[in-house]
Amino acid sequence: MKLSPENIYHIYNRGNNKQKIFFSKKNYIFFLQKLRTELKPHSEIICYCLMPNHFHFMVSTYGNFNAVQFSNGFRTILSSYTKAVNQQENRTGSLFQQNSKAKCLTAIPENKQNNYGLVCFNYIHQNPENAGLVRSLEDWEFSSFRDYAGLRNGTLCRKEIAYELIGIPIDKEEFIKLSLEMLDSRKLPKIF
Repeated sequence: MKLSPENIYHIYNRGNNKQKIFFSKKNYIFFLQKLRTELKPHSEIICYCLMPNHFHFMVSTYGNFNAVQFSNGFRTILSSYTKAVNQQENRTGSLFQQNSKAKCLTAIPENKQNNYGLVCFNYIHQNPENAGLVRSLEDWEFSSFRDYAGLRNGTLCRKEIAYELIGIPIDKEEFIKLSLEMLDSRKLPKIF
């Protein structure tokens, strides 16, 4: 996975053969702790969502980005998480698909962009509801939606970056209204 400075990326991967990768609340928390220690020092995390068999997060490579340390940190996350889950579940082998994807959101041609960052941001947060795991976006614990909606004071994401680069509303009520409008109208294309 090759990331370059001064861009926004949507990074995602899923379980090998679409299998589960998160088996308990402790697994989700462990993965988030790894994000905090391995990626946050080398990039700005904008948003995330961890699902039972896959994950999504959006990062900014503006500012304190270091490509080598980011790549090493990302590899460390996947390998240490796989090792922990394999031990926990008494299994062996790959947990994740071979190559994680990193889609550059700032390299999309203008005629196709239509605020692609905002579309992706909402796509990431709407995963649990679209998958039928929850009835409401704020009910999914393992997403940054609650932080942006003002329901939790999480510190993993740099909300200021989302406000500035993507145009996420700062006002919590406006943010929820926009998210629900996009969900209700199904404006989110199947792009990932």
